[in-house]
Amino acid sequence: MSLHPNRSPGTALTGPDAETGLPGLAFPDSATQPFRRPEFLLFSPPSIGEEEISEVAAALRSGWISTGPRTRRFETEFAARLGAPGALGLNSCTAGLHTALVTLGLRPGDEVITTPMTFAASVNVIEHCRATPVLVDVEPDTMNLDPELIERAITPRTRGIIPVHFAGHPVELDPIYGLAQRYGLTVIEDAAHALPSRYRGRWIGSAGNPVSFSFYATKNLTTGEGGMLAGEPEFLARARVVSLHGMSRDAWQRYGAGGSWFYEVEAPGFKYNMTDIQAALGLVQLRRLDAFQAVRRRVVAAYSAAFGNHPAFQVPVERPWVEHAWQLYVLRLRPEALRIDRARFIEELTACNVGTSVHFIPIHLHPYYRRTYGYAPEDYPVAHECYRRTLSIPLHPGLTDADVGDVITAVLDVARRFRR
Repeated sequence: MSLHPNRSPGTALTGPDAETGLPGLAFPDSATQPFRRPEFLLFSPPSIGEEEISEVAAALRSGWISTGPRTRRFETEFAARLGAPGALGLNSCTAGLHTALVTLGLRPGDEVITTPMTFAASVNVIEHCRATPVLVDVEPDTMNLDPELIERAITPRTRGIIPVHFAGHPVELDPIYGLAQRYGLTVIEDAAHALPSRYRGRWIGSAGNPVSFSFYATKNLTTGEGGMLAGEPEFLARARVVSLHGMSRDAWQRYGAGGSWFYEVEAPGFKYNMTDIQAALGLVQLRRLDAFQAVRRRVVAAYSAAFGNHPAFQVPVERPWVEHAWQLYVLRLRPEALRIDRARFIEELTACNVGTSVHFIPIHLHPYYRRTYGYAPEDYPVAHECYRRTLSIPLHPGLTDADVGDVITAVLDVARRFRR
């Protein structure tokens, strides 16, 4: 991927790097004048084209816009793409996690082990079941749940483990599944970031245990809002009932050709179903996923080449036995090399017209969880230390060569101006 930073008056370009082949980067002539893009670069907008728009229009014209034939087709094609036993379309990854826990029969007083380095939804769903989340610290390189720390957190009340594939790098699953088998636990994977990723040659979502995916607007595949729960057909059949009011038949089974009006409520379920409008987007996005991933990988390679040997940065890892989904590019600052903290670094990038985000504010720092469980920041020192240094920079298929060059230039320029 060639990168051509936007050139503007008053900038000087260095020659291309002989090792990486990257073009020279534009820096202002003045040591104090910051780099600035002409327009703001969004952190992670969705990549929607005419094909998606046409498919959604076709769904609207079909007369079936809620859960129906397109949802069923999306479930089938999604499962086939991953080699999963089955898939259930839902309105979010959160719905998938909650539905899985309810289908598992989680009760008040039960415990579920998970990570502090995640979005609140991963832990909120445990609270919704009136069960107890048990946090375990993360690995310092991947920021994933540390398998070596899990066993000491298991008690007679432990029912399951929710590993989160942080930023798209698969969790070290083999030891976790070994523990689950030894103690009779269920593993429910939070794969909000992990489409498509592989662990030791197998797709995340293909193993048969419950795995929940996100199709939120910023994800590698989007349906606007939406999600998918992968798993064994028998488990998903029960989960399907839970996900739609506990009804024995959904609307497609009642109002479609040959359907019956009769249904029974078998459990106090939820309104978590996916719509055909969402599925229409998903069907096209699924076909484009490989092309999307190729762009993401080229951007990642450019970022890592630019930042990998810089004293101010720690770049994300990809272990040899995994395929990273690269949902996020999480850069970590090295405080010893900079005169500013992460908050100021983000402010400076915003002034350069480069959007960023932070993933994540760890669970044990949020007021509800601090009040409820008495957490202190140092309770999970690795997660806390990682959080204080991380920022996510733009990574999406819509980035142009010039955009990527501008991000690299802006990040390096801030580090240059505020180096120790």
